[in-house]
Amino acid sequence: MTFKLDSRLQNDCYLLAESDHSLWLLLNNSYFPWFIIVPKTEQTELYMLGKVRQEQLQRDTNLLSEFVHKNFACDKLNVATIGNIVKQMHIHIIARTESDKCWPGVVWGTSCKRQYELTDVMEIQKKLKQFYQYKGLNELQLASHQ
Repeated sequence: MTFKLDSRLQNDCYLLAESDHSLWLLLNNSYFPWFIIVPKTEQTELYMLGKVRQEQLQRDTNLLSEFVHKNFACDKLNVATIGNIVKQMHIHIIARTESDKCWPGVVWGTSCKRQYELTDVMEIQKKLKQFYQYKGLNELQLASHQ
């Protein structure tokens, strides 16, 4: 299987890191700390994954959720697998605050957008690497942003 990231995710996100089984992305909208995990699969629904792949994806989701919660002030984490427009399986992990531009509504389709500065993306990536190493994990490879 040759895995290819959906072009909309590729255009809208920074690739932060990659493991053997998933990609970890940051949506390019600095109004919301919005991360996306894309498992390397052609399946489009969670139930279609085998037990081991489901467990890997749940582990990744829990890790990234913990990272977001610890590194971004938030009142609530939104974790979802909507996928109506981008059919490729992916999980959103979004840090929400009562003061964010969309609270308490959803962030999907918002016109409130501000691109990240590359230095901010690299700082988030550095924190992700430190968090992952602190957890004693090594299989995540950081992407290059030059």
